[in-house]
Amino acid sequence: MRALIWILGVVAGFAVAAYLSPGPRGATDAAGQSDVAAPATSTTVAGARRPADVSGRARVIDGDSISVGHVEVRLHGVDAPEGAQTCLDGGARWPCGRKAAQALRGLIDGRTVACEEHDRDAYGRVVATCRSDGVDISAWLVENGWALAYRRHSQAYVGEESLAKSARRGVWRGEFDAPWNWRQAERQRQGSDSRRTTVAAAPSSGRCTIKGNISHSSGKRLYHVPGDPGYADTRISASRGERWFCSEAEARASGWKRAGS
Repeated sequence: MRALIWILGVVAGFAVAAYLSPGPRGATDAAGQSDVAAPATSTTVAGARRPADVSGRARVIDGDSISVGHVEVRLHGVDAPEGAQTCLDGGARWPCGRKAAQALRGLIDGRTVACEEHDRDAYGRVVATCRSDGVDISAWLVENGWALAYRRHSQAYVGEESLAKSARRGVWRGEFDAPWNWRQAERQRQGSDSRRTTVAAAPSSGRCTIKGNISHSSGKRLYHVPGDPGYADTRISASRGERWFCSEAEARASGWKRAGS
């Protein structure tokens, strides 16, 4: 009888121990909550920011920048002429900056693109390699002469640049300033302009009196000749890319149109 009581006690002890022991890892409690740690968010890897993959319909900003949804993307490895930049072809100036943007619009504007981030630039933009229908957009721009290989940041498109140069495509059909040199010259010029006592006054030479103004509402580049309506009220802001011209021919060759025409 004592042996039977001892056996029953041992069995009861095992049952109590099993009841009080914790369940397997990952089991859910009475409230249905798991004790497994939630995975890291998609934006971090061990506390560091993960490069973003951006895809969607593209809108062209300029020759080497696009927006995809609410994300502004700077195309990796290339540098296109700036919007206000002009180039030479047989001695005649043409708006290579605007033409580069137009070429990019013709390729991707409104179409779906997929971008793989490399970095972020000083302005917070995503720097990425983007493709549309399998086409590397940066490679296409450089090979067609609408952008240069941005060697300062990448050697990826040096071969495409050589092809464009030998075929005299895009800007290579004449003379031009590399976009980074053009920007530096503009910053120096704007710094000089900012030191003038009055921006509205014509240059002291008295010859360059045509005002190149950018419309706040439409973004159009319009020039005003002395005697035009509103000429006296037009102010030139170098920081916005506005400038003076010495002749109407110079203004038109730079891509500006006479106001009111």
